[in-house]
Amino acid sequence: MPRPHVAALVHDAWNQRVARRLTDRGWGTRIVPHIGYGSTMTLRVLGRVVMDRDGRNGTDDARRSPRAGDAIRDLDSATRWWRDFVSSPAMQVPVAVTIGERTVDTTTDASGLIDLTVRGHGLPPGRHQVLLSTPHADDAHADVIVVSTTQRFGVVSDIDDTVLSTSLPRPVIAAWNTFVREEGTRRAVPGMATLYRELRAAHPDMPFVYLSTGSWNIAPNLGRFLRRHGYPSGPLLLTDWGPTNTGWFRSGQQHKRASLHRLAREFPHIKWLLVGDDGQHDPKVYAEFAAARPGSVRAIAIRQLTTGEQVLSHGLPVANDDLVPAPTEDLPMPVVRAADGYGLARLLRPILGLGRPELTLDPQAVDDEDDHLVDDEDDDLMDDEDDQLLDDEEDADDA
Repeated sequence: MPRPHVAALVHDAWNQRVARRLTDRGWGTRIVPHIGYGSTMTLRVLGRVVMDRDGRNGTDDARRSPRAGDAIRDLDSATRWWRDFVSSPAMQVPVAVTIGERTVDTTTDASGLIDLTVRGHGLPPGRHQVLLSTPHADDAHADVIVVSTTQRFGVVSDIDDTVLSTSLPRPVIAAWNTFVREEGTRRAVPGMATLYRELRAAHPDMPFVYLSTGSWNIAPNLGRFLRRHGYPSGPLLLTDWGPTNTGWFRSGQQHKRASLHRLAREFPHIKWLLVGDDGQHDPKVYAEFAAARPGSVRAIAIRQLTTGEQVLSHGLPVANDDLVPAPTEDLPMPVVRAADGYGLARLLRPILGLGRPELTLDPQAVDDEDDHLVDDEDDDLMDDEDDQLLDDEEDADDA
């Protein structure tokens, strides 16, 4: 592993100092469980341990007597994203993960993240719960979704400007959304939840994975947003905005590339519908992945941002894909584009064999489904480039 970048060393030292100071002031820790996922062979358990004012999982501790202002703080935490955004991680905390009768020990990383892969877990396909325990926090249960080997279809979806209108990364707009706006005022992209529910209705056991460059700090808020607007439940694969072993900031594109290749390796039998937007780099990242692993991609759906959204997203009135087009026209699978979920649904229905074909617009816009069926033989092994992508991501997470 490369020597940590000076930025990572400074970042870790700062977090350690903050954690010590909070501990001296009587703070404890709190477990924030996230939805994990896996196959019948391996299970990925996700969660986070953060410093908490009240300790013992804070307001979840029923034994703690109520104090004046608790209800106000809870309401503020639920309606403002800033409290989770500035939460302090609990680094190198021992964590016991109990799966059935088996317990596996791990520790949190420099971001307080629990990211444990367990082989031979023994859980059947379906939704289960595992127990997370640390010495100085209340136990917490984390959901895990085990995908059957008979499942052949899944969805990987971006979040920012794909299901949630964020107008990132402009600093002023991002700060306003995070620190000022109420959580309930965040807008969902029209029609996306409807599209995802239609996909879930056609494939009840299909996995939904939400892949974003957003920070783990706001995972609880994102989860509440998805539930409130009727999106199917699924694991969030997020990242951190802090330094890495190689620089001051993590690469969002690298995070998405590594995550996609990991999913392809973990689920070689699944073809994914990749959903993103043209405000940043989704068309490029998805096209590269589809070209490298055509057997892992069923189709690509790109939400086209408005001119105003493009300006807020990256400062120009046109999509990045218009400036440097991703080679999607050379891909063996269909690529569709529309302004919202309703438009994407109309284009995807004949491709994916969904219902309500009478609502399909312009049959010339999509190719016949049979022309895009590809073999699964490319799914079996990862090449050297894939291994390097995963190694780079793991090194970054160790920072």
